[in-house]
Amino acid sequence: MDFHISLKPVIVVDIVGSALMIVFTYLCLVNALALKKKEPENVMWTYLIWFSAALFLFSVSRSGGHLLKHLFIFTKHREHWLMIRPVTGSLNTLTFILVGGVTLFFSRIYTVYLQMSKDRAALEEAHRNIRKLNVELERMVEERTRELSLSEKKYRRVFEGSKDMLIICDSDARILDINRFGVELLGFDDCIDVLGRSFVEDFVHGISPEALHHEIKTKEFVKDKEIKLRKRNGELLDVLFSAVPQTEDGGRHVGFEATIKDITMRKRMEQQLLQADKLASLGQLSAGVAHEINNPLGLILGYTQLLLKDVEEGTQEWQDLKLIEKHAMNCKKIVEDLLKFSRSTQTTKTQHDLNNLLVEVLEVVETNFQLDNVTIVRRLSPDLPSVTVDPDKMRQVFMNLLMNARQAMENGGTITVATSFHNDKGMVCASVTDTGTGIPPEILHKIFDPFFTTKPTGMGTGLGLSVSYGIVKEHDGEILVDSTLGKGSTFKVLLPINEKKA
Repeated sequence: MDFHISLKPVIVVDIVGSALMIVFTYLCLVNALALKKKEPENVMWTYLIWFSAALFLFSVSRSGGHLLKHLFIFTKHREHWLMIRPVTGSLNTLTFILVGGVTLFFSRIYTVYLQMSKDRAALEEAHRNIRKLNVELERMVEERTRELSLSEKKYRRVFEGSKDMLIICDSDARILDINRFGVELLGFDDCIDVLGRSFVEDFVHGISPEALHHEIKTKEFVKDKEIKLRKRNGELLDVLFSAVPQTEDGGRHVGFEATIKDITMRKRMEQQLLQADKLASLGQLSAGVAHEINNPLGLILGYTQLLLKDVEEGTQEWQDLKLIEKHAMNCKKIVEDLLKFSRSTQTTKTQHDLNNLLVEVLEVVETNFQLDNVTIVRRLSPDLPSVTVDPDKMRQVFMNLLMNARQAMENGGTITVATSFHNDKGMVCASVTDTGTGIPPEILHKIFDPFFTTKPTGMGTGLGLSVSYGIVKEHDGEILVDSTLGKGSTFKVLLPINEKKA
């Protein structure tokens, strides 16, 4: 008995299975693409995409061949299927090889991926360690920055608070930094006006800039070198210059740091002390000489006047005796000035207003001065305390100062007479300022010397300022001078407000 089994269910399963195989593999490919999009760096999703793509091609090749076979058989074109069957078989083989190749290839890739994952974990650990080190480093940098900032602030406080001039210069001696005191000492308003200037060429005076710069570069240090600095207005300062050169590795000179101490006032005080000591010695000598000359001079004048009584006026003999008398009287005046200089004369001190004494002297000379085109400007302080002085001698001092000021202005000018009270010193100051020719610096220290004069022969004895100096010292005071050649001079008389030294 023959059994006939129907193949229709098998065919249906084959057709439906083939279609589903294509659909499922396509969906796998779509899902693999979606996963890759979420995690682009995950190599497993790349493998899944390739694997799904290969399966999709394999399903298209194999299931498509099955669908075509059933289509051609159903349409009674079996011969067409027989023609393309080898092609679909070869495609199935190729696509299956592709699936196997992808699997084999990505097995190697997966090994690499695992190594990469380990390396990535190591890198992440290293990254965490680096971040930790960076945080620690940032903390250390912030701490060091704070310390440096505090150090810089301390340095700037010391630098700016110094009462000596401090400068930092480069290899060409150009000023890179300077403290506030240095800016003011040089006569500028802001450090910007000083920075970039050559210290040795723009401010050093009296010595070769090249020689000073060479000395700084070649010596280990320069200590307390006495030099002169030229201020912005041309005024000269006496300073002590100390410098330390700065070098880089290899000994190349890159600049220097310098400390400059202003000793102008100290030099003036030294000159005043030397002047006082010299004048004290000269005063003692002058007193002795004056007394020795005074007696024979009195005899000469006495006998000359006796002889004049017996000689007829107008004769040659009378004229000769009058000439002797005239010159003897001049000598007598010089002797009197010497006695005043040596403080051998009597001094009577009483309380007086210095303004009144000055006004009395000014009223005597003001009219004559106006005829010579000399204007007197009065700047007398109204609240001036009284001083204990000999009025006649102080009038003589002020008269000498005014006459000297007048003679310093050949073509007229202005004399400013001013008074003020220095509360910190407990002294009253009277100053006489002229707009004359000034006193050359090389003779400024000689002006109080006896018999020193710059006037032509016969115009002065050279004792006016010496006598004035002696009178002021007798009153426990000071007489100071400040002069600029071509601009004028200022004489200041400082007197204590009581009999004792301030």
